[in-house]
Amino acid sequence: MPANVAPHFIIKSPLLSEKSTYAMNEQRRYTFVVDPRATKTEIKHAIQTLYKVDVVGINTQIRKGKSYRTRKGPMQSPPEKRATVSLKGEQVIELF
Repeated sequence: MPANVAPHFIIKSPLLSEKSTYAMNEQRRYTFVVDPRATKTEIKHAIQTLYKVDVVGINTQIRKGKSYRTRKGPMQSPPEKRATVSLKGEQVIELF
């Protein structure tokens, strides 16, 4: 992705599951669904720009799409990229 892409195109949405909510409250780690073409550097810059926090570390993973059957035959949902972000010190991101 070009370096001048707006941060809201890189960060698609926060991921709110039971496991990620526990990580938010106990470890100050936040999980986001991001654009699959984004690099760790671009994700870090986007998080710091959108939420005004200092990012210490980023872990990314690409999740395979699920297979399912439809009337038209077997299909597969597209893969998604997730980024887990660790923050510096006692900083928090208010998601709700």
